[in-house]
Amino acid sequence: MTRCEDDKVTRLVVVLHHSPTASTRRLTESVLDGATDPHIEGVEVEEIEALHATADDVRRADGLLIGTPVNFGYMSGALKHFFDRSYRDLLEPIHRVPVGLWVKGSSDASGAVRALIPILRSLDWRLVGEPLVIEGEVDARAQDAAYELGATLAAHLTL
Repeated sequence: MTRCEDDKVTRLVVVLHHSPTASTRRLTESVLDGATDPHIEGVEVEEIEALHATADDVRRADGLLIGTPVNFGYMSGALKHFFDRSYRDLLEPIHRVPVGLWVKGSSDASGAVRALIPILRSLDWRLVGEPLVIEGEVDARAQDAAYELGATLAAHLTL
């Protein structure tokens, strides 16, 4: 949550992801680069792998960036495992955390988005913009879009 040091407000962005392949890792790196853009002040970023994340990690966040590959038309098992372990603990309302979401699939990624949106809504988390859906290769355009997603969420927290 928000921290104050010497009258400086710092917001925490948690980047919660599963990035097992080179292409999903490139997207994650671009999201992290955007969230830590040097022009955006007052934001701290913490990267947490979905298999290691806890409800407490998420509760500390002022904003979340969530990323997953598409596996068999669905979110990754690692991200699903996070929600399976943490969902009940996250139902206790803390605040309406803003969320940026990205999914990476070889082809159709719509199933992963369809699975994640109801989870986010049930937790009363609000999407900041449309989910970023990358299908196929992770090219410069995809990396730029991922950078923008990270920067947009971080900037949103400083408003």
